[in-house]
Amino acid sequence: MNKAILIGRLTRDPEVRYTQSGVAVCTFTLAVDRRFARKDDNSGQPTADFIPIVTWRKLAEICGNNLVKGRRISVEGRIQVRSYDAQDGSKRYVTEIVADEVEFLDSRSAAPQAGGFGAPAPAAAPQQPAGDTGALGPNLSDEEIPF
Repeated sequence: MNKAILIGRLTRDPEVRYTQSGVAVCTFTLAVDRRFARKDDNSGQPTADFIPIVTWRKLAEICGNNLVKGRRISVEGRIQVRSYDAQDGSKRYVTEIVADEVEFLDSRSAAPQAGGFGAPAPAAAPQQPAGDTGALGPNLSDEEIPF
């Protein structure tokens, strides 16, 4: 069984792109705190893992339209390892979570601002292809999100 469940905060705003056939794909990184500190780390600060997350289709559009840097979410999905050939000819491996479910754990007003954890937020609209008004519309409240 290949199942991963993570809770953490987005390290950057999600990036939504579309395949040549028009399928939405959203990528972002989730900072997941560890329950322990490293033995060689004397700062006492919790350490975190930074996990790449990929969502597809409708879920990708929902994440792209509603998530911002600092937002606390849970992700449920599967671990995927893929490889590709880099420009220098070497083979590179990528491990990521392909999310089946994303749950927003805080409200938009309670989430840290998009500029960072406590930093001021820049005003930026989600990127969409020309002519696309967004699958969910511009004024979607948290109560209207379908999960």
